[in-house]
Amino acid sequence: MAKFVLEPRETNSIIAPIQVAALALVLTLIGGAVLFAIYGVAPLRGLHAVFVEPLLTTYGIGEVLLKMAPLLLIAQGLAIGFRAQVWNIGAEGQLILGAIAASVLAIWFDGSTSPLLLPGMILAGMLAGMAWAAIAAFLRTQFNANEILVTFMLTSVALQLLYYLVTGPLKDPMGFNFPQSITFGQNAIFPVIIDGTRANASLYMGLVATAVAVVCVRYSFASYKLSVGGLAPGAAVYAGFSSKRAIWIALLVSGGAAGLAGVGEVAGPLGLLQRNISPGYGYAGIIVAVLGGLNPIGILFASAIMALVYVGGDFALLSVGVPDAVTGILQGILLISYLACSLLLTMRLRLVREAPV
Repeated sequence: MAKFVLEPRETNSIIAPIQVAALALVLTLIGGAVLFAIYGVAPLRGLHAVFVEPLLTTYGIGEVLLKMAPLLLIAQGLAIGFRAQVWNIGAEGQLILGAIAASVLAIWFDGSTSPLLLPGMILAGMLAGMAWAAIAAFLRTQFNANEILVTFMLTSVALQLLYYLVTGPLKDPMGFNFPQSITFGQNAIFPVIIDGTRANASLYMGLVATAVAVVCVRYSFASYKLSVGGLAPGAAVYAGFSSKRAIWIALLVSGGAAGLAGVGEVAGPLGLLQRNISPGYGYAGIIVAVLGGLNPIGILFASAIMALVYVGGDFALLSVGVPDAVTGILQGILLISYLACSLLLTMRLRLVREAPV
């Protein structure tokens, strides 16, 4: 009798992560082709609309960079916690709190010409995201509450707080009763980095976060202690590392990064606070972190691919007439393909023949 069993690989190739990502992308293209065929669209035409058309114009490239900025920030922050087995699923709520805090500052100082207004908004947004994540850190370290559930539920609370503010205290009195704030002044807006597009300087925050993450992961002893504190609390205590400190740092860093992403949205393409701040960047950031293998450089490329899927979905909606849900479906195919391929990175399938009894 023969059967297949999964067993751990003794060694992994250095280029194996690249091979996994490439194979996952190929499988996503195949899955996308099948998806377009189901919708009655020529597969090559649909794939061209999603993965090629956005890169053919300056405007399309600008939109990709625009989407990439929050995804990169959020994913780099989440990866720090994920490497320490701290699962922050509420980046969407932390993004919303960061956007609210930055907006309050922009509204309060409306008309100000101070060059310190935008840096103040950045600081306020980061601190608000950290404060929202700190709730989950406190409940986890003091009462052992599951941070997955806490951060996820806090996102719903953040949404309700946003709805209340844009329909009440922060609503534009001259806005014809639309649920949104006043338009921010020029000094509260990130400058555009490519003329004729909406890509703005908020992208630089993500690039700086990537550089810091590379240095911390490769050269920082604090990053090592953080990973040990999350992966093996017993070993961390024995070595003098604090597992509770690891939880606090992981959640505060990821919450601060998500809050910065919220600042990038309200002080970037939106220029005001409204009900729909994010199309789900907080959740997509989880996919980006996983696709990047929790590696800062991998996350940089994964955020670009995910941004391309976002923008390509909009292009496909206009050019070939497929539903907007195609974007989410392609994201799901990409994630499932990567998880399946990454299993083969750490495990191998072997045929075992059992001797007859």
